[in-house]
Amino acid sequence: MKQIDKSYPRPKFVRTNWLNLNGRWNFAWDDQNEGLANGWHHQPSFNRQITVPFSYETKASGINEPTFHPVVWYERSITIPNEEKGKRVLLHFQASDYTTTAWLNGQSVGTHHGGNTAFSFDITAYVTDEKQQQLVVRVEDSMSTEQPRGKQRWISENFGCWYVQTTGIWQTVWLEFVPHHYLENVRVTPDFDRSSVHLEYAYNGSSERSIRIETIISFQGKEVRRFSIEPKQHKTTMHMSLSSSIHEWGIAHWTPEQPNLYDLTYIVTEADQEIDRIHSYVGLRKLSIKNGQVLLNNRPIYQKLILDQGYWEDSHLTAPSYEALETDIDAVKKLGYNGIRKHQKIEDERFYHICDQKGVLVWAEMPSTYSYSAQAVQQFSAEWYEVVNQLAHYPSIVTWVPFNESWGIGAVFSNTKQQAFTESIYYGTKAIDDTRPVVVNDGWEHTISDIITLHDYEEFADAFLERYEDKDMLLGNSFLHNKEKYPFAEGYVYKGQPVLISEYGGIAFTTEDGWGYGNQVKSAEQFLERYEAITDAIKALPYVTGYCYTQITDVQQEVNGLLDEKREPKLPFEAIKAVNDK
Repeated sequence: MKQIDKSYPRPKFVRTNWLNLNGRWNFAWDDQNEGLANGWHHQPSFNRQITVPFSYETKASGINEPTFHPVVWYERSITIPNEEKGKRVLLHFQASDYTTTAWLNGQSVGTHHGGNTAFSFDITAYVTDEKQQQLVVRVEDSMSTEQPRGKQRWISENFGCWYVQTTGIWQTVWLEFVPHHYLENVRVTPDFDRSSVHLEYAYNGSSERSIRIETIISFQGKEVRRFSIEPKQHKTTMHMSLSSSIHEWGIAHWTPEQPNLYDLTYIVTEADQEIDRIHSYVGLRKLSIKNGQVLLNNRPIYQKLILDQGYWEDSHLTAPSYEALETDIDAVKKLGYNGIRKHQKIEDERFYHICDQKGVLVWAEMPSTYSYSAQAVQQFSAEWYEVVNQLAHYPSIVTWVPFNESWGIGAVFSNTKQQAFTESIYYGTKAIDDTRPVVVNDGWEHTISDIITLHDYEEFADAFLERYEDKDMLLGNSFLHNKEKYPFAEGYVYKGQPVLISEYGGIAFTTEDGWGYGNQVKSAEQFLERYEAITDAIKALPYVTGYCYTQITDVQQEVNGLLDEKREPKLPFEAIKAVNDK
């Protein structure tokens, strides 16, 4: 497929007309929440600087202050390039935690709630004739357990598997320059069985203008299809076959072994003059479930996943670079895994793009809330549906995971309101995207779920096999599957779904200032003996269709990674790969 600028933050819909706003910004804390009353959005006078997109808690930001500050402000000047003047100007945030408000030249341009998804403001009306435009951003966060926060702590110190919080802007901020009538998005859904794709165009503009959208589909530089539409309303759809003479089989499927991607180019013309050009891509693949198996392209696939929390020593949740993302994904493949469970984090979109290119399966998981209330339900639901809409494009994503280990739904085992909440999220997800399985409560206490996933950090293979040998007893809720929780919530039963051990292992070497699961090991030999025994035990269970090992890297006080925080391996890659390949 075509190569794009590695710094470009939205690989699924690429324009060349953009301006990266990462870098040095003026910055201030507002612990007394006095900035609005004192007019900071009109006349900011901030006494610090910060490197965006890194949060102030990180060393990469230039501040490195772990103490929580509930309100933060940013300011910088921007210059609209001469060649982009007269176009619409869109201000994009890839993620900012939690409530973000922006002003351009003292005028409010919008507010967004949520810490994990991309959002945009059209700032065209607020751009002046001056050479420099003043951009001010205020972000308000909290330690509330009612807002989706994932692995961010909600007390002043780290504890268990919860780490330093992330406040404010933590992914790329950028400007995009588009025509006054422009293509907002094209949602592309593969139809594997018909060797085709479904395209849904979202067009922002007047239907009275002579606008045409030409779509070119190509594979490895060879044109497959070319067609045009005239958008007469905001949404227009097309269904297009990909069968062609590109090679002897006429079609190229996406698999982990051969991650084939078709290039898509959208050319928007007005009165036969090109006014916009966007690049995208699509992978032709299918997820389904049959006879207790997960099928990829109608064939069973055994998923060998590794858990990845996406933290870096100096930048925490923010990927320090494209290369850093690529390094982690390459390590996963070298270790013999075919997929990643991205745990409690919505990652930089470039991560999913790299997985698309390299053929790595991804489970996309929502950061949890930690208390149940009407407010938590509202905030979680709104943001989760944003996540599904934002990420549905990426073929590497093969499973949606809205809940983990009953976090935020602590009484789901018997509470009918919380059970109804999980069902609503399941069906709401399917209403947006019915092409992927949904795991509603990863780990235990399942309500309605396409895959049954179990978490078990048992370190002894014999004890593990004894616990899991009787499938009917286990999945009949006859005992606590991991000494703590039942596989199903009350009122729910096993209906033949695939079963996957989606957390296990967590082995740590002996250390005084960190933790792992079970007894710590003293040598690589002890590590490998335990890893091989428990992994072989999982593989020996005929009804289990895959596993997810915890985890790829150490994260702050949790030191059970196969790599440390600096991405140095603790033991040879090939030794772990040999076990996974058995």
